[in-house]
Amino acid sequence: MASAPDTSKSFKLERHGGYLLRRINSTKVIAASSHLLFRASILATVVLILLFTLHYPPLLLSHSGAAASSAAHSNHRSLLSSAVTYGGAAWEREVRRSATPRSPSGLTVLVTGAAGFVGTHCSLALKKRGDGVVGLDNFNSYYDPSLKRARQSLLSRHGILVLHADINDTPLLTKLFDVVPFSHVLHLAAQAGVRYAMRNPQSYVASNVAGLVALFEIAAKHADPQPAVVWASSSSVYGLNTATPFSELHRTDRPASLYAATKKAGEAIAHTYNHIYGLSITGLRFFTVYGPWGRPDMAYFSFTNDIISGKPITLFRMQDGTAVQRDFTYIDDVVKGCLGALDTAKPSTGSGGKKQGPAQLRVYNLGNTSPVPVAKMVGILEELLGTKAKKNLVTLPQNGDVPFTHANVSLAKKDLGYRPTTDLATGLKKFVKWYVEYYGAKTGNNVHSKIKKMEAKEAEEEASA
Repeated sequence: MASAPDTSKSFKLERHGGYLLRRINSTKVIAASSHLLFRASILATVVLILLFTLHYPPLLLSHSGAAASSAAHSNHRSLLSSAVTYGGAAWEREVRRSATPRSPSGLTVLVTGAAGFVGTHCSLALKKRGDGVVGLDNFNSYYDPSLKRARQSLLSRHGILVLHADINDTPLLTKLFDVVPFSHVLHLAAQAGVRYAMRNPQSYVASNVAGLVALFEIAAKHADPQPAVVWASSSSVYGLNTATPFSELHRTDRPASLYAATKKAGEAIAHTYNHIYGLSITGLRFFTVYGPWGRPDMAYFSFTNDIISGKPITLFRMQDGTAVQRDFTYIDDVVKGCLGALDTAKPSTGSGGKKQGPAQLRVYNLGNTSPVPVAKMVGILEELLGTKAKKNLVTLPQNGDVPFTHANVSLAKKDLGYRPTTDLATGLKKFVKWYVEYYGAKTGNNVHSKIKKMEAKEAEEEASA
């Protein structure tokens, strides 16, 4: 972090009319103001979190009077409700079974948001290499819960237990850490999406802020030993930053959406728990993750749906006509980054809520380093699907979206061994193949056979090379 500016020689204090006035040297105003604004925003965030947590617990509960709420809220199941009971000898045996690694050197990992896109892939990768994994997910209806249940079934077939519960359920978290001494937490549970924040802002505060605090509280004060925590921040924290490629050293105090603001608040909260309680914490800033088992609200997924169905898609462009670009990052590359962060995380240094020494605090970009115009992504989908998209070109609205993202991953490469290898065309082909297999006859065309022919042609080209 940048150090605070030295203003000790730039102002003096004088008394006037019973009030203390601060004179600031005019040449220091611009430089100092940005730092003061940053600190003020962090302080305000922390104060709001405390007020929300201490004075508004009813917001964290489900009530029978929910019928009076808006349609948006009634359709979006509360991020804070747990639908399944827990406890008992049989339940504890299942949790321990799933959490037990195959080798003494294996990790024991609690994965939150385990039935989510990234959570599913990370859980499978951890289990495959011999680590113990217990998942937690609240299966909310931000997007089709049946897809999350299908991911849960996939994990179950690989011996991974996913509990239907919520990160704000403090008794559950307490019970879990009593039953299993987790060495690591991979915290991926969050309310995702930039535009949805304009419709349901409270869900972002409940999950991305209050939920993060709830998890850190248990990990810092109750867990014995304290686990190392790796959690999902977002490339959205770069907000209105125009310096490229985005570096971890760049400013992140100008978020363009509430989602970004909650993730930036999360990074400030992580610093606090690391500083006070000695939690080892690593934040990962994901850049537009895509691939099989992905999120239906993401552009590549929804465009695939609409192209197959013959519905028009909306492509954004800037006021000057330039294309919107994204640093699309394939899921397998992101999983390698997540596991690299877990493997290099140092132990936490606290015990019983008391810090014993300095603890590790890190943040990394996980991107592909190759921004691609969204229109090019659509062109790849058109070729894979054998169908032209019906396109509506619209100027990018002020709804939280940013014109471009571009990751500098040199720090992750050095510390985590992170090296993204999947280009967009290859990754989208794998996604479309999964999409056709998962949704079956819904595609209504010969996409599957088309992809098989493309793969056969590529195999021939590789063999003759």
